[in-house]
Amino acid sequence: MADEAEVEFVYRISTGEEWEELQRNGSTFGGQLDKTSGFIHLSHLHQVQSTLQNFFLNSKHDLYLLQIESKKLGNGLVYEVVHGASGASRFPHFYGPSRSFGPLSLEAVTKAEKLSLSGGRFSCSMLD
Repeated sequence: MADEAEVEFVYRISTGEEWEELQRNGSTFGGQLDKTSGFIHLSHLHQVQSTLQNFFLNSKHDLYLLQIESKKLGNGLVYEVVHGASGASRFPHFYGPSRSFGPLSLEAVTKAEKLSLSGGRFSCSMLD
């Protein structure tokens, strides 16, 4: 994988409600987990499918995958080790400017697609 400083995009798994809020208001603080954590949870593209499988498989909400331009997040984008069942992985987290919890801006989103679930696997053109 490329050096994290060179990663062009990070990805957000978003509910339909959150995606609508982002489009309507121009920004979002994410869901309850994000607000409790003090940062917006993101993934590298290669982490999206396992994140979907581990946390969203039984979701009753419409889900969208948002492609986010890394450089538009500035120094608020931090890569941190997250420990899980398969060891430790570095995930991107967006804290906001000066690492004070700030909203994700619609301006940073370059693409959004609705995810579909078939046979226990999520898909959209970004994952195919």
